[in-house]
Amino acid sequence: MSRHLVDSELAVGLDTNMPAYRLDAETLPTYRQMLLDMVAAIPKPTSEAVINVRRDERLVPGPEGSPNVRVLVYKPGDKGDAILPAMLHIHGGGFVSGSADMSDPNSRSYAVEMNCVVVSVDYRLAPETPFPGPVEDCYAALLWLHGAADELGIDPARIMIAGESAGAGLVAGLCLLARDRGAVAPVFQYLAEPMLDHRSVESDHPHTGHFGWTRDHNRFGWNSMLGGAETVSPYCSPATTEDLSGLPSTYIHIGAIDLFLEESVDYARRLTRAGVSVELHVWPGAFHAFGSTDCHVSREARRVARTAIKRALWGGSA
Repeated sequence: MSRHLVDSELAVGLDTNMPAYRLDAETLPTYRQMLLDMVAAIPKPTSEAVINVRRDERLVPGPEGSPNVRVLVYKPGDKGDAILPAMLHIHGGGFVSGSADMSDPNSRSYAVEMNCVVVSVDYRLAPETPFPGPVEDCYAALLWLHGAADELGIDPARIMIAGESAGAGLVAGLCLLARDRGAVAPVFQYLAEPMLDHRSVESDHPHTGHFGWTRDHNRFGWNSMLGGAETVSPYCSPATTEDLSGLPSTYIHIGAIDLFLEESVDYARRLTRAGVSVELHVWPGAFHAFGSTDCHVSREARRVARTAIKRALWGGSA
């Protein structure tokens, strides 16, 4: 057990803030509703700039033979005629839960702090829609964002992709897909606590995966996403790809007792060997989803990450 490794601030109220829960086919509806209730309970923004962010809901063409994809588009209120960079955001939820609405507070603050247009993707969820559906939905949203550059007032050469947890795994798979298909070249990928490797269900690390997202949760998430497939595509499980060259500059952050620690560190290592610029942060005492708290380590992780994102989008002009 890793309780003795938990950051002292994160440890306060740990059992209340990160209660143990069962996640399987039977409990999935309850888990999804729990997330909706959490979103509903998020305090409304008080900053005038964040309140003034314009949010539009769009349905964009989905993958061939599939439904349209719902996206939420966020624009800074004082955008004017300026051409801005853009962020395609992919929410987390273990592949089985969550929605673009769940990320509304972050999407609004990203639009203001980064002075960018944010497009948040409401991809289809597993197990109802296993791979490749979720990744293809995200690719469809990326194609639309790139093609709608003039309409949205964005620079198509400054599109980054960001996500957390399973969303970060989808970001990594999407960047591989975009590289191989050649239609869009994202400039940056932001991987927060990424779910990169289906083989992590067999992890034997003695000090990871005890809080927030456990091995049992991970097994259900991956089984749902894989849908019984006999072979696993690297676009689904990016850590299995042999060639990581030609990917955009990458930011990875992970908690030191997060179940995804080893796959994140190894992915960063392999990216560097492939000639990709990588910034990696391992946050001591932090478990999965620690960034949602208001502890020092969480605030520092957010500060460092947002500095990196702003630098990627704006360079020296940020």
